[in-house]
Amino acid sequence: MNRSRLLFVACIIFSIAVAEAAFRGTAASVLRVGTVTPATSMLEPRSGQTATLLPDGKVLIAGGMRRNQDFYKSAELYDPATGKFQPTGEMAERRVGHIAVLLRSGKVLIAGGWVGHVTTDSAELYDPATGKFAAIAKLTARRGEPRATMLANGDVLITGGDDHDGPSGHLASAELFRAATLSFHATGVMHHARVAHTATLLNDGKVLIAGGHGESLTASAELYDPKTETFSETGSLLTARCKHTAGLLPDGRVLIAAGSNELGWSGNLNSAEVYDPHTGKFAPTSSMNDSRFKLPQEAEQLQDGKLLVAGGSKEAEIFDPESGKFFVVSGRMNDNWHYMTETKLLDGSVLLAGGYPNSDQATAQTWIYRP
Repeated sequence: MNRSRLLFVACIIFSIAVAEAAFRGTAASVLRVGTVTPATSMLEPRSGQTATLLPDGKVLIAGGMRRNQDFYKSAELYDPATGKFQPTGEMAERRVGHIAVLLRSGKVLIAGGWVGHVTTDSAELYDPATGKFAAIAKLTARRGEPRATMLANGDVLITGGDDHDGPSGHLASAELFRAATLSFHATGVMHHARVAHTATLLNDGKVLIAGGHGESLTASAELYDPKTETFSETGSLLTARCKHTAGLLPDGRVLIAAGSNELGWSGNLNSAEVYDPHTGKFAPTSSMNDSRFKLPQEAEQLQDGKLLVAGGSKEAEIFDPESGKFFVVSGRMNDNWHYMTETKLLDGSVLLAGGYPNSDQATAQTWIYRP
């Protein structure tokens, strides 16, 4: 075979190899998007509940509501080993729109929320060892739908919230839960009152507070510095939004996605943007495939660094930091479940639970996302 023919054959073989590699890469990318499938139902239909991964791999589901003004004291545990739910202790308060944070002690802090037509400053601890809740000191303010962020030192920053039936209305105040003393203390005040915002712990230990609404919707963002216990303003969102989601990316940037540009059901967004802590600015990224709001406050970071966004739509989506794009997950839920929870399990799968559709009747249904 002459030299030119050998070169021709070699080029053909190389082209085929490149095409096969590209196909394998595309196929692998599709597979990594994952699938949502139905799972065992909770013991009670719930929306606005909290879901907290415990050290033993079980998930504590606490509170929430069956429908407006029909709130729960009850809690239940999801066991990934059996795929089933079982009852556990009851809270002292019926509450929805509260916070739940796993402490380093292994106990879970539950605080704030609505207990009917009014907000509460009550707090309690769940002990997995006993399966019981115990009341502790009260918050410094009554807060409905505040945000809670575990800081690097194990304390918890609690920001904003609503006290519309009290003298404060929408809150700009913040407080710290001191884990060592199980007590709450006032800390710096935000520059803007906020409800339905996001609060994301950055790699440098600061907390990014973004969006939400006070008397009006805001595009403002600010940083909380635990060293000085103060808030400082940073770059503004490109789009004012509330009831959105946020997630830390592997490179330290923060994804902000979806939400609403109105205080009601209209104006749902599919836009997304990324905050860069090095520049203090937000930049646009690809939009989601579906508009959605009333999302989990935190998008779950998967083991490969991608972010899962679920709720407010029948479809879940994956954000890929490398391409800056969203991909629709295989498998659909049967409605646009609002205020559902998403909890990453120890094996890397994610439990999606509860929520309500375009009515106030919650569901007991759950789903499992598998990468």
